[in-house]
Amino acid sequence: MKPAATISQSDIAPPAHESALAAISGRARDYASLTKPRIVFMVLITVVVGYVLGARGGPHPATLLSTLVGTGLVAASASCLNQWMERARDARMRRTANRALPRKRVSPREASILGAVLGCAGMALLLAGANVPAAAVAGTTLAMYVLVYTPLKPRTTLNTAIGAIPGALPPVIGWAASTGTIGMEAFALFLIVFLWQFPHFLAIAWLYREDYARGGMRMLPNVDPDGSITARQATLYALSLVPASLLPTMIGLAGHVYFTGALLLSLAYLAAAVRFWAGVSDAGARRLLRMSFLYLPLVLLLLVLNPPA
Repeated sequence: MKPAATISQSDIAPPAHESALAAISGRARDYASLTKPRIVFMVLITVVVGYVLGARGGPHPATLLSTLVGTGLVAASASCLNQWMERARDARMRRTANRALPRKRVSPREASILGAVLGCAGMALLLAGANVPAAAVAGTTLAMYVLVYTPLKPRTTLNTAIGAIPGALPPVIGWAASTGTIGMEAFALFLIVFLWQFPHFLAIAWLYREDYARGGMRMLPNVDPDGSITARQATLYALSLVPASLLPTMIGLAGHVYFTGALLLSLAYLAAAVRFWAGVSDAGARRLLRMSFLYLPLVLLLLVLNPPA
């Protein structure tokens, strides 16, 4: 009889080059996760809308590309530096405990350097490929998000209102890049995104109120146990969004199809907020959150597809 074949460790272990590739791939995924690619993508959609609306004579491809890449790098920098600053709090929250920094898959030094490099590269590209106004708005966005909003999250429930300012500036970056100015049209875009954020983020804050409390974040639901103030605030901001949504048509930025669509969408958003207020619950917050995800992309799409006659 032949002796049974023996299995060595080398027979089971993957080749060295495969292990190295897996390690590099995992490292790249961790670095990418620091930049929050999905949020960057959403930011860039609003930038494109602002740019296209400003470039009525047709977009300049090179300027648009520089604006998108530059703003994307700045947005990635903001996310990276935000996670670097919040790594200890993220480690205490269930929804963020598995991020690269709390799990020590990326060191704080690496994250801070990556954030700084991305921010500098994005600002340089906006200055070189777009213009000074666009770079100035992007710089303001980054500074407010990292130096004002992030430090205030564990200190005051007003952090949502403060964070909504940099959150609403990306379409202004796009407008400034295509026109070189910041006028009433840019303000209308800013106002829509600014007001949209309140019902959206208040719904999230309600759904994750226990997790935010665990992480030491001062969100409104943490000082509003029954949710009545949270739901009322969401409803008031949704109500304010109704006339704000109609502003683009009133100032000649969009047509009447947009006006009708924006009115219906904003009323639907308001109805979801009112339902949340009428009976505060996780289900109501989820309905409001789903409606927020429908409202913004559809309104932005209508803006682009229905210019003024």
